[in-house]
Amino acid sequence: MIEPGEQATLQTLLDHRAIADVVLRYCRGIDRLDLELVRDCYHPDATDEHGTFTGTRDEYVDWVAGVLTRFTGTMHLVANQLIEFGGGGDGASALDGDTARCETYGVAHHWGDPPDDTRRNFTTGFRYVDRFARRDGDWRIARRVAVREWTHVVPADQQLVIPPERDGRRGRRNRDDAVYE
Repeated sequence: MIEPGEQATLQTLLDHRAIADVVLRYCRGIDRLDLELVRDCYHPDATDEHGTFTGTRDEYVDWVAGVLTRFTGTMHLVANQLIEFGGGGDGASALDGDTARCETYGVAHHWGDPPDDTRRNFTTGFRYVDRFARRDGDWRIARRVAVREWTHVVPADQQLVIPPERDGRRGRRNRDDAVYE
């Protein structure tokens, strides 16, 4: 039998994992160009502030679709992540158990043609500063601010492109990727 205090601890761990999974699904959706997966990471009334863009979830998905197609590929790697429950980060102080602040550090690689185009070949360090909300049992992003910390342009002479070995698989930016099998 689980004691009441243990139940609360277990629920916190489950909520933490659910929020972390949303961030990972978002990265998969961006890197695989699975825009419906990206959309599903947000509540319908969510907002996103992402570089030069600020708007609603659906406006963001439309905007990022246009941005991503200029790249041959992207790879978002997330690292440090701090999730704090309650309060929502919007000035509210209520600890209702259905809001969380989440700060996720990451590095994103972008590549494309031509190799000397600095708008298509760069690596950036970022933070996702998110407010999550649990509604109808599901944790999703209610508000995201993507903070760019630094950008490193990868000059053409420093790009190392090695063709796949024999018939080895390469990542795909659609549902033909191995992850969807």
